[in-house]
Amino acid sequence: MSASLPELSFADVVQPAWNVSPRVRALVTTRNGGVSQPPFGRWQAGADQPGGLNLGLKTGDDPAAVAQNRERLLGLAGVSEAAWLEQIHGAGIVRAEDVLAQANAHGTRTRADASVTDRPGTVCVVMVADCMPVLLCDEAGRAVGAAHAGWRGLAAGIVEQTAQRVAQLAGVEPAALHAYLGPSIGPGAFEVGTDVRDAFMNGVDGAQRDATADAFVAHPDHAGKYLADLPALARLRLQALGVTRIVGGDLCTVTQRDRFYSYRRDRETGRMAALIWLDAHAQTLAD
Repeated sequence: MSASLPELSFADVVQPAWNVSPRVRALVTTRNGGVSQPPFGRWQAGADQPGGLNLGLKTGDDPAAVAQNRERLLGLAGVSEAAWLEQIHGAGIVRAEDVLAQANAHGTRTRADASVTDRPGTVCVVMVADCMPVLLCDEAGRAVGAAHAGWRGLAAGIVEQTAQRVAQLAGVEPAALHAYLGPSIGPGAFEVGTDVRDAFMNGVDGAQRDATADAFVAHPDHAGKYLADLPALARLRLQALGVTRIVGGDLCTVTQRDRFYSYRRDRETGRMAALIWLDAHAQTLAD
């Protein structure tokens, strides 16, 4: 099946443009570079074509294709395994090495939406198809983390809690961290109701409340609906911790059909993955 399809390359993934230790390795996949067939394929010439890099096991795709796609991804990253989670749109955070231990010992996945590690070679990974992946690290490359930030998890504090866990492992204050906001549904496409707006407005006050309100624009065509800016909401949560070195947040999964899967756009679609790990063969900047 893969013989006639190009191999996955770094041209098929997105990498954070951040100034951190080369020990920190990170990437986010797109829909391109795999072996999945339509409707999980790549989008080319206005049609769904073979060659999609769907990484989701519960999407209805051929499990053999998903397994081959995951092998391609791990091969590109130069690692043998990753701490795949059973994501539940919550705020649970685990150690990536514990996820791998459970999977290897019992063949089961850990239910959580973020993982952290300070262990070189251990890969934190979250899957997305409109929700936002948030990758975190300290500048010297002592610890990393990955969070799956849909609106529920974001409102529940998963981003700031993951940042605090990474900072603790790295032995720094959260304000010293770097953050990358990966591809997600953009502010022009994320239509939500008052329940979502209320979930973010509750519990914030002062300037934070005003800035949060600004992240919700009344929908011009649908009364009682808003267009929500997910990256802006994540930035506010990080900035409240003192994190200012934040990049990304400018890639929309819904509108960039040739690059990304989108559940809201297509419903039957694949999943992308965001990975972050510490290179086992590199030293921290402090070493």
